[in-house]
Amino acid sequence: MTGLPEIILSAILATDLVLVSASRLLHCIRIVAIQGFLLGILPLVLWQWNEALPHTELLLVSVVNLGVKCWLLPYLLKRTMHSANVKRELEPLVGYSISLMILLCGMVCAFIFGSGLPVTDFSVSPLVTPVAFTTMGAGILMIVGRRKAITQVIGFLVFENGIGIFGTGMMLQYGPIVELGILLDVFVLVFIMGIAVFRISREFEHIDSDRLNRLGDFPAELPPQSGDDK
Repeated sequence: MTGLPEIILSAILATDLVLVSASRLLHCIRIVAIQGFLLGILPLVLWQWNEALPHTELLLVSVVNLGVKCWLLPYLLKRTMHSANVKRELEPLVGYSISLMILLCGMVCAFIFGSGLPVTDFSVSPLVTPVAFTTMGAGILMIVGRRKAITQVIGFLVFENGIGIFGTGMMLQYGPIVELGILLDVFVLVFIMGIAVFRISREFEHIDSDRLNRLGDFPAELPPQSGDDK
């Protein structure tokens, strides 16, 4: 039987596949905003409404996720993209077709091995563990397989979404508190990285992280010794 939770989890899985195969940064930001919206409504969809109304912590997590992941963080990423004057990832370290194939293979492995984990006995849907692992894998793939710093920031956000899916789907105790703590860390990370990307683009006219790795200290010229003047 396919219910609304399975539909939302399948939609999140589709966003993962689109993210690793998209080159336009604005498209990636919009997709990650959609993913944030789906993650925000997921706790409400998983709640048993026929038994009781959702508690305050659950509502707080949903509202914060919708506000931060669906609007605030995408807005900051969009402003950073325009400030850095970049529109697409032209030369990724890992090509888009290869990235898609890697993620598809990882998704198959997640469904095979994730279904055998003992934590699936506590999950509200059999898709929770595979989708969570696939989303985290998509985030890691964007972090290590892309050159632009802003794309790597999007990868961090996608990775955190995978952690949120796992915690929400397992209905872990104290999950809302942990989720809010992680969300605060991600917000600070995106805010700081946005400022850093803007400063880097002003100084070096690019935000390619692999080119920044090759930066080094300029050889300094030693001042002439007093004995050399004689």
